[in-house]
Amino acid sequence: MLKFASLLLALSFCQGRQHHNINNDDEVVPVFQASKYSSLWPLPQKVQISEISFKLSGTSFKIVDAKESSAGSSCSILQSAYRRYYEYMFGSAKKQWGGKNRRADLTELHVWITSPDSECDAYPGVTSDESCESFYGGLETFSQLVYEDEYGAKNINSSKISDFPRFAHRGVLLDSSRHFLPIKVILANLETMAMNKINVFHWHIVDDQSFPYLSRTFPQLSQQGAYHPYTHVYTPADVKMVIEFARLRGIRVIPEFDTPGHTQSWGKGQTDLLTPCFSGSKPSGTFGPVNPILNTTYDFMTQFFKEVSTVFPDTYVHLGGDEVDFTCWKSNPDIQKFMEQQQFGEDYSKLESFYIQRLLDIVSTTQKGYLIWQEVFDNGVKLKADTLIHVWKGNQQQYQNEMANVTASGYQTLLSTPWYLNRISYGQDWQGFYKADPQDFKGTDEQKKLVIGGEACLWGEYVDATNLTPRLWPRASAVAERLWSASNVTDIDDAFNRLSLHRCRMVERGIPAEPLFSSYCPHEYKGV
Repeated sequence: MLKFASLLLALSFCQGRQHHNINNDDEVVPVFQASKYSSLWPLPQKVQISEISFKLSGTSFKIVDAKESSAGSSCSILQSAYRRYYEYMFGSAKKQWGGKNRRADLTELHVWITSPDSECDAYPGVTSDESCESFYGGLETFSQLVYEDEYGAKNINSSKISDFPRFAHRGVLLDSSRHFLPIKVILANLETMAMNKINVFHWHIVDDQSFPYLSRTFPQLSQQGAYHPYTHVYTPADVKMVIEFARLRGIRVIPEFDTPGHTQSWGKGQTDLLTPCFSGSKPSGTFGPVNPILNTTYDFMTQFFKEVSTVFPDTYVHLGGDEVDFTCWKSNPDIQKFMEQQQFGEDYSKLESFYIQRLLDIVSTTQKGYLIWQEVFDNGVKLKADTLIHVWKGNQQQYQNEMANVTASGYQTLLSTPWYLNRISYGQDWQGFYKADPQDFKGTDEQKKLVIGGEACLWGEYVDATNLTPRLWPRASAVAERLWSASNVTDIDDAFNRLSLHRCRMVERGIPAEPLFSSYCPHEYKGV
């Protein structure tokens, strides 16, 4: 077993103290040792790997549909995945050894879809059959079991694996507003998400800084609000490409259109959408959040979210609702009169709730469910029973209390607070991500069942195409294992050993994942 693990991806770790360590305390130097689970990541629920090995040859090996499978050659998702994973396993070997006549012990992998109604080419969703998750995860796991011997030949050890995800929602948030992310970068990270069994792409597509989403109904939004109306926008064809690329990898695409705050870019292309701010009795020339007192605001939102509901096929949309600054609302005399009429007093959170409630009613007519940031729940807005509350604020104690409060109220929730990957630090910060658990709060078993998972968030203030991928991976891989593997998978040393190899595997597959520590990979990143 040790021989198998070390041959898969050999690593050498420097054991000496680091020079120029910026921390006051010397960092504990990790020591690499082969794991009995080899390089499997995220770790499956049950794993038995024997020492019996079989040789594979790229010239003869095939991934085929089992005769008993409920889906077959007409299923484009299956066939696309077969080709992709064949390339992962034999791409480089095929070039090197394709002309050789090599003996193979194992020539076929049979894929048996057991779901009676596989809905093969449908979009993945929150209620997707578990066999779909097992299919994508199973192919990834099989590919991770394949290793090269010292002669470059492919081998796999006889193994028994039973697997399923612990949580249904395992997401990554990318921010394409603060810095525009080229489609190529988004697709590369969708590919990497699949390698880590992440199944939700939370697309924070617009924000204060820019509005790159090209709306067919309101094209002036991106014409005026994007960094550039031609080069820094996502056309309908671009969005469709992202959604289809994700679908073929079992990944949901959930867009976020955050209001009433975070909307400065919206106002550039939509007159009277934002609230005019006042300095004394005169307009200051600046604008605040969405204007919640105008009927035209809700007419706009009705048309806009009707379009969003047709462009994005997922059954959920993220509506934001966080960080609303009341300063501008307080300065506006029309807002002040409205507050008096509604008997809101000086409590502007009631005005925010008034807006959010009307927005939720609008989105409900599109037959979409919605996710909202925790402030909407905290402010007491009336929510549908299937609303998902996204927790992101506070320290450990505060977010644990929030998870307890949300679930005690009967709502489903997902966690992001400990997984803001844009916050960087020296050393192995992935360990902190790995130790956080979304069910680690005081509550009943029924409350814990309302936790559907979590998301790693990479906000874009200091991230663009040049540094996004290495900043995200393999740090997001730590979150991926926490959300997939059993709750008792907590051994940091074993995780380091497996994650080091998994990181090298991503590098070999062309992903510039950053190193965990001083090391090397047999197949180093070759650049773009």
